[in-house]
Amino acid sequence: MKLKSLSDIPAFGGMEFSTFKLKHGVSESELFAAVDKMVEGLYSTEEGFLGHTLLKGMDDTYVDVVFATSQSRAAELCAKWGAGPFAPACLSYLEKIEEGSAKLAFFQRIK
Repeated sequence: MKLKSLSDIPAFGGMEFSTFKLKHGVSESELFAAVDKMVEGLYSTEEGFLGHTLLKGMDDTYVDVVFATSQSRAAELCAKWGAGPFAPACLSYLEKIEEGSAKLAFFQRIK
C-alpha cells in the first residue's frame, strides 16, 4: 500500500502538538476512554477539525495531536478546553495527565 503525503490532503493546514506523561497507576484503556470522550464532546462537530490522534514514544511520553484546517483554527479548538474551569468533556483526560508534564505547541503547515 502506498502512503499518501500530506500534499494529498489539501484541507490540512495546522495542528496542535502536545506531549505529556501519564499519571502513575492510570491504564492506557482509561486514557483511551477519556480521549474518546474529549474528542466526541469537544471537537467532533467543530468546523475546521480534521482529526485527532494519540501517539506514544519509547520513553512513555504521549503525544496528543489535533489536525485542523489552519494553525489558528487548531489554537481555537484547543482553547475550547478552557483555562479553569475546564470544559466538562476534558476533565477525565486532564485527570490522567501527570501534573507539570504537559507541553503544548501549535504548528502551521508550510509545504
